[in-house]
Amino acid sequence: MLSTTARTRLGRSKERAAADRDDLYEVLDTGLICHLGVVTDGYPMVVPTGYGRVGDTLYLHGSTGARSLRAAGDREVCVTVTHLDGIVLARSVFHHSVNYRSAIVYGRARVVTDEEERIAGLRALTERLAPGQWDYARRPDRKELAATAVLALSLEEASVKIRCGAPSDEEADYALPVWAGVLPLVTAWGEPVPDPALPDGIGIPVHIRDRK
Repeated sequence: MLSTTARTRLGRSKERAAADRDDLYEVLDTGLICHLGVVTDGYPMVVPTGYGRVGDTLYLHGSTGARSLRAAGDREVCVTVTHLDGIVLARSVFHHSVNYRSAIVYGRARVVTDEEERIAGLRALTERLAPGQWDYARRPDRKELAATAVLALSLEEASVKIRCGAPSDEEADYALPVWAGVLPLVTAWGEPVPDPALPDGIGIPVHIRDRK
């Protein structure tokens, strides 16, 4: 079950709350980009970034010179992941909505210093974006690792909110001659585009070619 704290307890649309921890994993494991919210130099900053999950730990990374990561280290942060599944078109403008799945994670971000955990976190990040790529491409060398900051965030305090289905109109509006329903949104992979600098004879690897 997901935690219930003052920060994760829903104030509105409580019926959209998902309490099962598997719902949190589904939102995270089908996403590619999260948004990291931090306070830096006295003002809020929200930064899109890649992420990976290992058990109940979320890993984020970036340049050691990035203000957002420097501000997040060992401080309270908020990370969100959202999937937009469709536009809900109602009979009245007021009741237009969207179908979505979203997760919010709160906690104190931990700067990862253990070398083995850093590698595991970076592997999780790489595999989230492109499964199979970690074992295919060159691994980061010492210089690259030194320039990379890795943050770990526990999934202990998190909430999930899901909206699906048809519009909810006022009873009197159901008689209006206005089309209502859902316009689904589907994201799909396109054909891989080779780097112009590739030498002849290097084909598209199976894990990229067959990505679904």
